[in-house]
Amino acid sequence: MVVGSSRHQLIGLLLLAAAVLPARLVAAPPQVQLRFTADAHDQRYTGRVFLVLRKGTRGQPVQHSNAFFGRDPFFGQDVRDWRPNEWLSIDASKCLGYPTGLTNLPAGKYRIQALLTLNHDTWDVINAPGNAVSKAVTFEHNSEEPPIVKLTIDRRLPLPPLVDTPTKKYTRIRSRLLSKFHGRDIKMHAAVSLPPEYEEEPDRSFPAVYVISGFGGTIFDCDMMIQMYRGFVESALFECAVVYIDADCATGHHVFADSANNGPCGTALVKELIPHLEKRFRLIAEPHARFVTGISSGGWSSLWLQVAYPEFFGGVWSLSPDPVDFTAFMRWNIYDPQENVLRQPDGEPWEIMRWGLFGRPITLDDFIKREVVRGRGGQFYSFDAVFSPRDEDGRPRFLWDRKTGSIDPEVAKAWKKYDIRRIVEENWATLGPKLAGKLYLYCGDRDEFYLERAFFKLRDALERLGSDAFVEVVAGGGHMLSPMYGIQAAEQMRARFERTSDDETPPIREPAAIPG
Repeated sequence: MVVGSSRHQLIGLLLLAAAVLPARLVAAPPQVQLRFTADAHDQRYTGRVFLVLRKGTRGQPVQHSNAFFGRDPFFGQDVRDWRPNEWLSIDASKCLGYPTGLTNLPAGKYRIQALLTLNHDTWDVINAPGNAVSKAVTFEHNSEEPPIVKLTIDRRLPLPPLVDTPTKKYTRIRSRLLSKFHGRDIKMHAAVSLPPEYEEEPDRSFPAVYVISGFGGTIFDCDMMIQMYRGFVESALFECAVVYIDADCATGHHVFADSANNGPCGTALVKELIPHLEKRFRLIAEPHARFVTGISSGGWSSLWLQVAYPEFFGGVWSLSPDPVDFTAFMRWNIYDPQENVLRQPDGEPWEIMRWGLFGRPITLDDFIKREVVRGRGGQFYSFDAVFSPRDEDGRPRFLWDRKTGSIDPEVAKAWKKYDIRRIVEENWATLGPKLAGKLYLYCGDRDEFYLERAFFKLRDALERLGSDAFVEVVAGGGHMLSPMYGIQAAEQMRARFERTSDDETPPIREPAAIPG
């Protein structure tokens, strides 16, 4: 009995050792504990709490966080009813992470900050004004002896000032339409750059060029775009106001399209914001004096507005627009159920950026991992928020599965009513006369995001329809076109305004229902 018992004990010890030894070799994550003070947020918090890291021992990780192409690790964990001053331990098994999970954080020295997303009126869940953050802390990670890191979220990111000057004025109005849709106050923002003649000729009214930024632009960083377009119009001797209209929203970029998730953004623009601006700033309240332009997502937005409200605007200058034909949505035909958004037929991941970045190819598989951790506000989430129906949980339905890449045919069908090429073709009998002389389209034939594929299809459709659209394909051009095309567009605006301002102005009509 004694001998037998000893054998069983020895076997048990060996089994225990076999179980324990591998466990010591498994990488362990840093132990991160958080709390937030009532000064940062005086209510219980339900949402996603983020950890933002930066390699090294200097800097504020939140300030250096790159929403699109950065490689610094960051993590997000959903919490519910988290109370002020209550300590919370981050659970590596529940925590989403990029580029890997928290358990696989490489050894090394890091700076770390924690934050709460409290600003729900903008796309940037990390760096938005009003979010609550902790001080940056340095720690050294060793997976065999993981550190304990304690962070206190105790301050808000400041709101950048919007300061008027004699020639630039900021405007913010409450949108009745959007506030009703969302069940809370929603503000619409604009920045107006006035021409030198505005003060010199107080009895004169001016045409307006409405400028829409690309994805990620907000009213707080619009100065560069306003100055750029002011330079274009002055080079073209076009005496007009340059008006930046803000398309930033919680889901990303609402592109001024009425949608199931973002609400009546286009209708609010033409019925609320633009009439307000025209009254306040002596802008000519006539279609022939309203021009709209933008690049990238702003290029799509501007073209959408001209097509959706053809009698409200007098011309569009759309540069490098996001996909204007969904049979060529970057790399995919979304109406083909056999398409896979993540993987090519040979199994290789799809690259979504031609030539990559800093010598590194950008694949959708990698790009979307960042969006999944962020939760909302990314580029592909933004597409879904505009074009897709609303799901039962109140969020946008995804066109494609984030894990498998398979397309949902029902959602793809819903996207058709935003497919600009399809809308133009199917409604040309009524749209054609209203768009005569108003379409000016630019795109490089080597766009970094493959946007030329859809652009070519729209160009070909307009040619078949007999449209008089001006279409410029820039040979060798990438996504950001040369400033010479901005000046050329401004010259076309001036010429069109001069040509139409002497014509009999048609009466202003209520915006028609969007076709499709």
